[in-house]
Amino acid sequence: MKIIITENTEAFDSEGALFFTRQVLKKPDTTFGIATGDTTYNIYALAARLHKELAVDYSHSKTCNLDEYVGVSAKDKWSCRFRIDEVLLEKINIKPENTYVPNGLCDPPERELSIFKEKIESFGGIDLLILGIGVNGHIGFNEPGTLFDSGFHIAPISAETRTAKAALFGGPEKVPKFGISMGIRDIMMAREILLVAKGRSKAEAIRSIVHGPMTTDVPASVVRVHPNLVILIDKDAASLLQKN
Repeated sequence: MKIIITENTEAFDSEGALFFTRQVLKKPDTTFGIATGDTTYNIYALAARLHKELAVDYSHSKTCNLDEYVGVSAKDKWSCRFRIDEVLLEKINIKPENTYVPNGLCDPPERELSIFKEKIESFGGIDLLILGIGVNGHIGFNEPGTLFDSGFHIAPISAETRTAKAALFGGPEKVPKFGISMGIRDIMMAREILLVAKGRSKAEAIRSIVHGPMTTDVPASVVRVHPNLVILIDKDAASLLQKN
């Protein structure tokens, strides 16, 4: 486990974008696992800017999103597909057929699970997974109590997470109650994980990963056993870590 602590959010965003960019320069045919959310938004925006300024080539790269809301159209501005297209995919020279976000309108949604699995396999597996973390320690839509050996699944979204997403949807009651998600087992199969968190609200979750017990009560705690894990956090998110 490697931990990178930045002085502020600007340095956090910059370091994340540089990490993302270095990966494609090192391995042009990288398959990225993509988490969407407020934590990663500026990382992707800066990576898109670096693509433009440095002519970074994504024509051989692939992306696969970690999750999507059930019942949400790709055209809805709060969908994972809309947000990642807006901030990154439409601004780099990646081929549309080399991108995948689960279809939130698949009916029944369970049909999308086999497509999800097959798409990642066809991409050759995930080389670098950009992974966010919730205040309660969730990763993807794997909420507390999710088994570590869970595969692709339709996941209930907790009331706590819906409250955290309320501003995006216009109220907690409007946030979908289910999501299509990689399971924890699928997350752990990524060849490298960059876990990102910023802000004091994430400090307890980060402390649990680094110093707490490995438990399904904090799903993210399992990533500590990943052989190639980097944790990128700002000073606020690092505030509860033990000093050496």
